[in-house]
Amino acid sequence: MEWPLTLAEAAKLIAARDLSPIELTQAALDRIAVFDDQINAFNTVVAERALRQARDAEREIAGGRYRGPMHGIPFGAKDIYDTAGILTSGYSRAYLNNVPATDATAIARLYESGAVLIGKLATHELANGGPSFDLPWPPARNPWNTGHFTGGSSTGAAAAVAAGFVPGALGSDTGGSIRIPAALCGAVGLKATYGRVSRAGVIPHSFSLDHCGPLAWTIEDCAIMLQAIAGHDPLDPASADRAVPDYRGALDHDIRGLRIGVVRHFWEEDLAVSSEVSAAMDAALGVLSGLGARIEAIRLQPLHRYYDVKNVIAKSEVFAVHRRRLIERLDDFGSDFLALTLPGCLFSSTDYVRAQDERRAMMRAMSAVHEQYDAIVTASSGPAPELSASSATRVFDHWSKPNLESPFSVTGAPAVALCNGYTPSGLPLSMQVAGRPFDESTVLRVAHAYEQATPWRDRRPALTRGATPAKTEAPSGSPLRTEVDRDTREFVAVMLKRSALTLTEERFAQLCAIAPFALAAARRLSE
Repeated sequence: MEWPLTLAEAAKLIAARDLSPIELTQAALDRIAVFDDQINAFNTVVAERALRQARDAEREIAGGRYRGPMHGIPFGAKDIYDTAGILTSGYSRAYLNNVPATDATAIARLYESGAVLIGKLATHELANGGPSFDLPWPPARNPWNTGHFTGGSSTGAAAAVAAGFVPGALGSDTGGSIRIPAALCGAVGLKATYGRVSRAGVIPHSFSLDHCGPLAWTIEDCAIMLQAIAGHDPLDPASADRAVPDYRGALDHDIRGLRIGVVRHFWEEDLAVSSEVSAAMDAALGVLSGLGARIEAIRLQPLHRYYDVKNVIAKSEVFAVHRRRLIERLDDFGSDFLALTLPGCLFSSTDYVRAQDERRAMMRAMSAVHEQYDAIVTASSGPAPELSASSATRVFDHWSKPNLESPFSVTGAPAVALCNGYTPSGLPLSMQVAGRPFDESTVLRVAHAYEQATPWRDRRPALTRGATPAKTEAPSGSPLRTEVDRDTREFVAVMLKRSALTLTEERFAQLCAIAPFALAAARRLSE
């Protein structure tokens, strides 16, 4: 058996009984045992349970009860998905005793499809803030260069897929947290339409913006995983009761005549990107045009406006989700999580409602675009920065530098990130394909056609047995310790009191330093 296999390759061999699920699972466990000390993709590996599930799968298949292409396939899950009897930590000290009694719906559906859980995967703490060096486990590392970042917050999911530990993994995406790690690790990450995949049993970040979805090595593999987890679930109030099409069957190399709108201003005007990103995008558009798609530049709202909407909504909601624990167990949380979560207490109900109103307006505007175009293409994040960026830089960038993924989180449209090249130093580059709500099939079709026409899936990270991970240093210094005016300090003090939070002088000073950036986001939405 050649390793690593794609999910589709492994499924074909298992269906033909040329590959045993036990053999495949053991190969995954062996590779994790050899290489994960370099990558830190997993915080929990459930080897005995995985082999038991693999034996069950093999017995069923031998008995003629083949369930489909996920049967006997190993997968990992971001450690915010509830797993019955297995720690669901959120990578946080505040959840170290959280062993759920039931499975998240997406986990249960993968079990129903015959899939084999290998273990739980690294994440930013509770899917918000990082990479952090003050948590119970170290941050995941990028398999292409272990001195570089994986992207967040589905850090371990993307790293595990790129490193060949598992053919597929479950991640979550609030403002890009599936697509950014996929982009930085050279994998494929799919954020399906809001409501397409149940979030029941997943530790929430933002009720308004959270999405669940797959990460894998190819578009076909993501289509297979999405097929298994998509569908209505009454346990998730936002779950959509919509028919689920045959995603894999919809993959078609022929995209002739499809209308594709290209949001060039996102990477040419709104956000400074490297010349490598720009060149990769131009080349990718040339490929799509050569495949017969009709390419046309379009304009959406400025990237930063989507980002402001996302931040005001998501930070308000993540603060509300964890407020009780923050009051009772503040010291159990890491510094990055606190720096990005505590500002949520500074937003007023007016700020929140205004952001939600703007979100609805953005959705209406995007609907008009979808009427004209079958798909939308733009750049994705990358290349991966070094892992040791300072805490102050990360927090500042979070509020001042938008990401390329947030527009499709805000509008709820399906979007996939896929590799479109590499830098001269070997780091992956990526682009996004987005589409109409609940039309993941066309998004996957366009992305699959591009993937099949390019050589990027033939290249994998080269891991070396016994190699020492690149030396990195934990970021030093307090985030954004700057002087602020008395009015800002008084405002922060009032909002903390209303939230029943008490901070040390150090943390209070940090929140005061961040406050102008957070409040500026809310103010821009009122203009």
